[in-house]
Amino acid sequence: MNWKTISMAGVAAIALVGTAAFAGPAAADPTGTQASSAPTNEELEQRIEALEAELQSAEMRQASDHQAVVTAAATPSAPPLLGWWGNTTVGGLVFFDFSNIESKSNGVDNPQDGTHFDIKRFYLTLDHQFDDVWSANLTTDFTYDSSVGATQLYIKKAYLQAHVADWATFRAGSADLPWVPFAESIYGYRYVENVLVDRTKFGTSADWGLHAFGKFGPDTGLKLEYAVSAVNGAGYKKPGIGLGTNRSEGVDWEGRVDLKYDGFVAAIGGYTGKLGKDLGAGTTFHTAEREDALIGYVGNGIHAGVEYYHQSNYDTVTNPLSDNGDGYSFFGAYQFMPEWGVFGRYDTTKPNARLQPDYTNHYYNVGVEWTPVKIVNLSLVYKHEDGSHGTFTDSNGTIGGSIHGDYSEVGLFGQFKF
Repeated sequence: MNWKTISMAGVAAIALVGTAAFAGPAAADPTGTQASSAPTNEELEQRIEALEAELQSAEMRQASDHQAVVTAAATPSAPPLLGWWGNTTVGGLVFFDFSNIESKSNGVDNPQDGTHFDIKRFYLTLDHQFDDVWSANLTTDFTYDSSVGATQLYIKKAYLQAHVADWATFRAGSADLPWVPFAESIYGYRYVENVLVDRTKFGTSADWGLHAFGKFGPDTGLKLEYAVSAVNGAGYKKPGIGLGTNRSEGVDWEGRVDLKYDGFVAAIGGYTGKLGKDLGAGTTFHTAEREDALIGYVGNGIHAGVEYYHQSNYDTVTNPLSDNGDGYSFFGAYQFMPEWGVFGRYDTTKPNARLQPDYTNHYYNVGVEWTPVKIVNLSLVYKHEDGSHGTFTDSNGTIGGSIHGDYSEVGLFGQFKF
C-alpha cells in the first residue's frame, strides 16, 4: 500500500463522516433550515479531485528533490588547480627613462648625446613551488648590448632551490650574489642608478654556481643573516658550457654577513677569484679581491646609508701590473607623503689608484619620486659624473679625459612591476 492509496482512503473516510454528520441534523429538522448546509455529491467529488491533484503535485516535488540530491551526489566537484600553474607565478620588472644626456671629454662634446626613451632593463620571471622545500626560478634579462649593437636576451637567473630551514637555503644555477642585490635593497633606487660596486663594475648581481644563505633570529628583533656563493666568476651572461667554453680552472667566492635590528643594518662582505679569466692555457697574474662594508637604516619612509668598497686587481687579473682602488657612496631618501618622496646620493671613488693615481671619479644624483600606484615609481632626476687626469668606464660610459671630462643626465626615470 503506497502513500497515494493511504491518502485516498483517508479522504474517503472524511467524506463519509462528513456526509453522515450533515445528514443527521437535516432529518431531525422538520423545517429543513439546515439541509441547505450539507454538501452535495457533486461538491464532494470536486473536493476529492482537488485533494488528488494536490497529492500528485506533492509526489512530483518529492521526486524532483530526490533526483536533485542524487545528481549532486553523483557529480564530482571541480578539482583544485593542480600541476605547474597551481603553484606558479609569472612576474616582470622594467626600468625605463626618457632623458637628455650631455657629456664632454677635454671640452669636446660626445656626438652620441641627445634625448631618448630607453628601456634599461626588462626582467621576466617564472617562479614555481614544488612543495614546502623545493622550488625553481627562471628570470630573463632583456637589454641593449653595445658590444654587438643589438638588443640581447639573457638568462639572468635559473636555479633550483631547497629551503631546508630559515637558516639554510640552497640554490644551484645562476642566482643572486651576496652583495649587490643586498646593497640594492638598502639603497632602494636601483631603477635610477646601480649601487656603487655595480656602477663601477667591480661586482655584479648574479652568477652561475652554488649558493647558500639564511638567517638566525626573529624578524622583529636582532637578526643575523649570511650568504655565500661559489661561482664561475664571469657573470650570468657567460655560463660555463662544456669543455673550453667559459670553463675556468677554479671557482670564485663571494660572501656577506649582516646584522639587522629595528631597521638598522650593518654588513661586511668580500670577493676573491679570477673572474672567469683562467681559461685553458691563458695566463693570469693576479687574483681579483674586493672587500665591502655597509651601514644603513630602512624604515619610517627613510632609506639612508653608506657603502664602501676596496678592490685589488679587478682590472689586472691578466696584466703583470697590479692595481687597487676604493670608493664610498652616501645615499638618503625620505618619503614624506604616501605618494611622494625625495632622494639623493653622492659617490666618490679612486677606481684605479695605482695605475691612475690622479684620477678621482665623482658622481651624484638628486630626484623627486612619485608613486601613483604600488607597482609604478616615477622620478624626475638629475645625474652628474666627472673625472680628471684619466678615464674610467662605468655603467654610464667612459667618464673623464686627459684633462677633464663630465657627464650630465636629466629626465624622467621609472620602473613598473607586475
